Amino acid sequence: MKKVLEVNSVNDYARHVGAETLHPLVSVIHYEELEHCRHSLNNYGVYGLFLMEESPYTLAYGQGVYEADHHSLICVAPGQMGGVSDTGEEISLKGWVLLFSPQLIIGTDLEQRMEDYHFFSYYQSEALRMLPDEWRTIVTCVRMIRYELQAHPDAPRQRNILVNYLQLILEYCSRFYERQFHTEAVSCNNDLLKRFNKLLHQYYKENRQLEYGVPTVKYCAQELFLSPNYFGDLIRQLTGETAIHTIRKFVMQRAQNLLAEGKTVMETASALGFDYPQHFSRQFKKHFGASPKQLQHSKDVGRMP
Repeated sequence: MKKVLEVNSVNDYARHVGAETLHPLVSVIHYEELEHCRHSLNNYGVYGLFLMEESPYTLAYGQGVYEADHHSLICVAPGQMGGVSDTGEEISLKGWVLLFSPQLIIGTDLEQRMEDYHFFSYYQSEALRMLPDEWRTIVTCVRMIRYELQAHPDAPRQRNILVNYLQLILEYCSRFYERQFHTEAVSCNNDLLKRFNKLLHQYYKENRQLEYGVPTVKYCAQELFLSPNYFGDLIRQLTGETAIHTIRKFVMQRAQNLLAEGKTVMETASALGFDYPQHFSRQFKKHFGASPKQLQHSKDVGRMP
């Protein structure tokens, strides 16, 4: 079995790589300052930002692998696992690590905002590829956190200062990701939308709804080899709509066609993968502003919204 490092606290990883422990809830590590460093396959109970300036190693994450480019950022969250199993070999890395405990942000505005930072659940292959000035900005903030921990270990309001720095870093990351998404959207143009649309058509052509139900964002993302959040963010960048809205629009159009062909509400719901006709009827009315039965009784089906 692979050896797993349980990173239940921020200093579990710091101690593994021989870094200085500065705070029970925050850890800042500069790889180039370490005398000895070894791989580790980490099971995270904390949040982590790995700013990889240079890594000649292939990292595992979930069911995939990731090769760190120059100036890339990998974000992890509690419940995730990633890294390389420790073989005892000493390695050389360049970059920074910022780890913080969920306990640090309990009751703060940042705690409420964490779910907005989708990049904590991106695959590592979807890491942020930072431009040089973006890299310097984040590293400057990380250095300021370390300075605060070293120079003012018991200072009043330190927690507020640390949380504010963390939120600043995450807001910068969000800005940088928006730049990356714009670039990705331009480069992929409509190719992703074409593959997405083809996937939805293929889903019903192969009757996958009979096994999996109505198509989901998670299913579509996996079939397109993207994490659900990264896929959703790309679709929003390309269309201005959420991925789930795009799927529902596709499904409701099929529903309208089936009803127009004379299918009953129950038959239509079943053909689309809904478990209950009532659920289908609610979704239909929410989308069209009219119930399926109203459509069936309409003499002018072509004028439905």
